[in-house]
Order: sequence, then structure tokens, then C-alpha cells
Amino acid sequence: MLKNKPIIRCLLRGLAATAIIISSVVGYGAWKVAYHVPDIDPTPLPAALVDAHSPAGEALLASSTYKADYASIADNFESQSRMAYCGVASSVIVLNALHHEQPQQSRLTQKTFFTDQTRQVMGQLDVAFGGMTLAQNGELLRAHGLEVTVTHAADSTLDNFRAIVQLNLVTAGDYVLVNYSRKPLGQDGGGHFSPLGAYDAASDRVLIMDVTAYNYPPTWVPMKLMWDAMNTIDSSSRLTRGFVVVRAH
Repeated sequence: MLKNKPIIRCLLRGLAATAIIISSVVGYGAWKVAYHVPDIDPTPLPAALVDAHSPAGEALLASSTYKADYASIADNFESQSRMAYCGVASSVIVLNALHHEQPQQSRLTQKTFFTDQTRQVMGQLDVAFGGMTLAQNGELLRAHGLEVTVTHAADSTLDNFRAIVQLNLVTAGDYVLVNYSRKPLGQDGGGHFSPLGAYDAASDRVLIMDVTAYNYPPTWVPMKLMWDAMNTIDSSSRLTRGFVVVRAH
């Protein structure tokens, strides 16, 4: 038995070294995925959705009377810079839209979004590796000094959501961010955040200014389909997704 001890120690050291190598490889892989700059890879839209850049999409925007936020979102729009940064990009867009009078050098970026105040809610690494929930998005926006109303789909209705969107999109100075699952829309991916840019009453469609611009264009979505996509369970919070209304104090 004593003669075997050196061999056992050798085997244990080897196993420990192997475990460290495997852990390092897995960790590096996760880090690479989280901080990988997304590749441009346009993805076709399902038939139920309308590309805002298509003739039909442009006609919907031209006829819409609910588009008070469209120009400011378009002017401040940016695609998410990391795979899990849809909530960050959406928040940066509306923050810069609300503070449009600030000089260019004072504008927020997805790198400067995280401050001492937001880190009390969650840190940059937490978001990079796990994204954020609807409630966390609301808290992060509050940490930037905004007035925020968070509504889970389970606590609202399609008709109520439609009324809120209509009122929001005929007035300037407030914005709606939607948190939804892509699957009901027939798109690839899971949970997602993006701001709304317009609503068309005749077709009952809402315009999602999709921050995954490297995959999807701004997209007109039937309101019922939008609601179904929000009325899904987020596996992290175990609550339904929903929407956030933000305005400056």
C-alpha cells in the first residue's frame, strides 16, 4: 500500500491539472462567446412580419399617426455590441434620445452605460454572461435617473398594452422598451429587448427597432403577435416578460 502512494499522488496531480485545463478552456470559451462582437448575418423575416425598409414597411410608417418617437430613436439607434447586450443597447438608445441636448462627448455608449449606480443593481459581467430580466432593466434605467414603469404581461392585457403604446407614440419625451421571446415571432433566438418606434392603427402593427441589427431590420409586427411574444416566461425571473415605459424626471 505504501509503495502505491506516490503513484496515487501522481494520478491525483494529473487529474487536478486536467480539471484546471478543462475549466480554463470552458471559461475561455464562455468569455469568448459573451464578449464576441456579433457578425453581420442578415436573417430572412417570417411571412407575418414586415421589414420596415421594404416598400410595404415604408408605406406603413408614412401612413402612421403614431410615430412621435421614431425620429429620435432612429437618430440615436445603435446595434447591440455584445451577444447579451440587447437590454444595454435599448437603454442607451432611449437615454441618449431623452438627453439629446447634451454635447456629443457626453453621450452614453454601451461601454459607459455601467456606472457606480448601475453596479448596485448588477454588474457588466453579469449582463454579458446572463443578460437581464425585465425588472433588472427597469432598475438599471432608474439608476440612470429616469422615471420608469415596469409592466409584466401577466399584470396587463393586450388592449391595455395597445392603449399605452398609442398614447406613448403620439407624445414625445417618453419611450417604450419591449421584452419578448423571439420564438412566437418565428425568429431565431430567445429573450430579447428593443425599443418601439411606431404603431399603425389600420394594420394594428407595432414597429420594433430591433437592436440585433446585424441579423434583423426594424420590423413591423402584428400587435397580437407582439403581445404573445411578451406574454412568455423568462426562465431567469420565472415571471412573464413585458414592457418598460421610461421618461425623464
